[in-house]
Amino acid sequence: MRVRNDSLIRVLPCGDTALVIELGNVVDKALNARVLALAAAIERAAILGVSEVVPTFRSLMLHYDPLQTSHDAIKKEIEPLIGAAPAELPPGRRWTLPVCYEPEFGLDLEEVSRRLAIPQERVIELHAGTPLRVYMLGFLPGAPYLGDTAKELALPRRENPRVKVPRGSVAIALNQSVVYPFESPGGWHILGRTPVRLYDQRRESPVLLRPNDEVRFLPVSRARHDDLERRAEAGEAIELDVAELAS
Repeated sequence: MRVRNDSLIRVLPCGDTALVIELGNVVDKALNARVLALAAAIERAAILGVSEVVPTFRSLMLHYDPLQTSHDAIKKEIEPLIGAAPAELPPGRRWTLPVCYEPEFGLDLEEVSRRLAIPQERVIELHAGTPLRVYMLGFLPGAPYLGDTAKELALPRRENPRVKVPRGSVAIALNQSVVYPFESPGGWHILGRTPVRLYDQRRESPVLLRPNDEVRFLPVSRARHDDLERRAEAGEAIELDVAELAS
C-alpha cells in the first residue's frame, strides 16, 4: 500500500497571476488521482478570482485575477481542500479508438520492432492490448498523455524529432502513449494513426478526452481507417463502439 507523504506538498507562486500546487514528485496513477480530485474540489469551491484549474501528472496550476485576489488569499482557501480531497476518483469514461498500424502510418514501427527485438505484430498486440489512463492533456489542445504502456515497449524519445508529425498519429515514448490532434513537431515513436478527431471545433465540446478517461486502441485496416477518415472529415461523429469498429 502506498503511504501518502504530505511533506512533498508545495504551493508555489507562478508569476503574479497563477500558482502551482505540487502533490508529489512521481508519475503514477494514485498521485494523479489525488491531483484530479483536488482540481475537482477547487472547482466546486468557486474561489473568488480563480479563472482556471489545470491538472497535470503530479501538480495543478491555478490561474487567477490579481485584481480580485492574491497568492496568499488563494493559498489560505485551498489548504483545507488539500487535506480533504479524496484519494480516489470514480471511474472515467471508456473509449475505443481505431488505429491503423500499417507501414504508411506506422512510421517508426519497423525501427521500434528492431530496437526492442520484438516482431511488429507483437508490438501492435502489446500497444493495442493495454488499457491506458488519460493522465493529463497538454502540448496541443486535446492531446492526451496516456499511460502506462506495456513495459516491453519502453523506449526513450527519438534522438532526432520530426519537424512534422501528421494529425492523428499515435506514438510512444518511455511508458506513455500520445495522440497528436494536429500536425506538429514531435519526437515520439509513431506506431500508427487514428481517424478520430481528438479536437474538433464543430463539436459542442471540442476536446474529446478528459483526464481519468480510459482509452483502448483497436487495430483496423487501411480501408476501414480511410472510411472513418472520410466520415470524420465530413463532420460525422465516428462511432467508438468495439463491435461496430471490428466489423
